[in-house]
Amino acid sequence: MPRLFLISHASTHAQQHVRFPADDPISERGRRELERVAPPVIDRALTAPEVRSVDTAATLGWSATVEPALRDLDYANWSGMPMDSVAEVELAAWLTDPASTPHGGESIVDLIARVGAWLDTIDESPERIGVVTHPAVVKAAVVCALGAPASAFWRADVRPLSVTRFSGRGGRWTLRPG
Repeated sequence: MPRLFLISHASTHAQQHVRFPADDPISERGRRELERVAPPVIDRALTAPEVRSVDTAATLGWSATVEPALRDLDYANWSGMPMDSVAEVELAAWLTDPASTPHGGESIVDLIARVGAWLDTIDESPERIGVVTHPAVVKAAVVCALGAPASAFWRADVRPLSVTRFSGRGGRWTLRPG
């Protein structure tokens, strides 16, 4: 039975200033947060390709393999923008319709499908896999594990450096508290 430890990357300036992410590095605050983290014991490490995830994995002491399927949601035209600069009607559409793409990027529905397809590639070995990725990817994995509708995506809150644990068997995933 594989076990996954999905870790949300350390804090970035975009998070601190309520901006949509671009390929931001982790902030000084994120580096301080990392000093207090005891990473889980793992057999293999994966990371999303963005700088903030790669830096987080390296700072944890992991020699991680980049996995493109773990990349952040494509915010397209909104990348790097302050959230309050997006037209209210566009933001409302995005937050209420998981299939919408007012930013011209990837929809929440598409993100959930991508993450679900990646989860399906994890074999049945009893491996402990550490994954450094993005809050949106972790939330999508939670939706997949629970078999919840895409609208549930916004009901999960994923903090920097939080660890979300999963165990798998027979192509099904279970959330593991603690």
